[in-house]
Amino acid sequence: MSTATLPVIDLDVFLSQPQQSDAVVRECQKAADALITYGALLLHDSRVSEQDNSAFLDLLEDYFNQPEPELRKDERPELGYQVGVTLENTEKPKCAVDEPCLNVIARLDPAERPLDITAHQPDPKCRFFWKMSQKPPYETQFAALNAPNVVPESDDIKERWEPTMEKWGKSMKDAVENLCEMAAIGLGLPRETFKEAGKYGPHLLAPTASDLRKYNKKDSILAGFHTDLNFLTIHGRSRYPGLHIWARNTGKRIPVKFPPTGRYLLVQAGKQLEHLSGGLIKAGFHEVVVNESTVETIERRREEFPDRPLIRISSTFFWHLSSDYDLAPIPSLASRARTVRSAAMKAGISEQDDVIYESMKVGQQVQNELRHIALMA
Repeated sequence: MSTATLPVIDLDVFLSQPQQSDAVVRECQKAADALITYGALLLHDSRVSEQDNSAFLDLLEDYFNQPEPELRKDERPELGYQVGVTLENTEKPKCAVDEPCLNVIARLDPAERPLDITAHQPDPKCRFFWKMSQKPPYETQFAALNAPNVVPESDDIKERWEPTMEKWGKSMKDAVENLCEMAAIGLGLPRETFKEAGKYGPHLLAPTASDLRKYNKKDSILAGFHTDLNFLTIHGRSRYPGLHIWARNTGKRIPVKFPPTGRYLLVQAGKQLEHLSGGLIKAGFHEVVVNESTVETIERRREEFPDRPLIRISSTFFWHLSSDYDLAPIPSLASRARTVRSAAMKAGISEQDDVIYESMKVGQQVQNELRHIALMA
C-alpha cells in the first residue's frame, strides 16, 4: 500500500484572483494534471464549514439508526433508487463480474490489489439520494433520473432534514462546480464548458452508511472496488477511515487521508468525465473497507461518544452532467488521450483495455451503469 498523498488544489486562489493571473493559471493546470495523473485530488475551500459537515453526519447517523421498517418507507426501487434510501445488500459492485474491471485488478501488483470481490455479495452499505438539481426548462427524456425528493417521515428527523441536507449539499455543489471551471481552463477549454454541461444535471447528495456494529471486522468490504458513474464525486470528511483509491499512473493503493485540520474536500473523477475526455482522464477506482485505522477509530468513538450510533457515514456528493446532454468525447481531449496512451505503451505501461466512447445521451449512460450494479432492471 502506498503512502503517497494526493495533490492539493487551492480553490481560494481561483476565487480571489483574476482568471488570467499566473497564480490562477498555474492552479487550474495543476487541477487538470491531478485529474489526469491520479483521477483524484484534495480541494481546499475556505467557504466549507466543518460544523455543517458535523451536523450532516449527526443527522445521517440518527437517520440510519432507525428500525428497518421505518427506513423502507423511503425506498423508491421503481425509480432505480435514484431518490430516497437504498438499504444494505442491494447494490452490487460492478467489478465483481465486469471483465475490463477484472483485467484492471489482474494487472495490479498482488500487494496493491483491492480486497477480493469476485465472490462478494451486494455491498453491506445503505445509501440516501437527495437531489440537488435545477429543473430544466424543457421536458427531459429521463424522468426517473429527475424524480422529486423523498423526505423521511420521522418527526425528529424530518424537522432537521431539508435545512441540513441543503446547507451541506450546497457547500459541496459550489466547490465542485468551481473545480469544474478550473479543470476546463487547465485542459484548454472555455471556463464554462463542464459547468454548463451539468447545469440541469440530477446532482445527488449521496451519504453512504455502513453499520459498524455489524460490519466491524478487519478486511470487511463495505463498498467493493468500483468507479463512479457520474462526472465528479466530492466528499467531506468521514468520521471513520477506510477509503482506498488507486492512482491511475502508479497502480498503488492509497489510503485517503485528509490534512488533520482545515477545510478540505476530496474529489474523484467519474465515468462521465472519462467519456467526455475520451479517456484522457480516467474514472478513479476505489473501495471502502474496514482497515486497522477503522478498527482503532471504532474503539475510540465507543469510548468518547458512547451515546452515538456506530455508523460510518460518507459525506458524498455526485455531480452529474445534464441527463439530456449529448455525451461524446471532446476532440481536443480525445486527441491528447491518444498521445498519452501511446506514450504509456512505448514506456511499457499497460493501462485499461481499449475503450470506445460511443455518443449517447447522458441519461442513457446512467441507465446502462445502473443496470450493471443491479439498481435498475
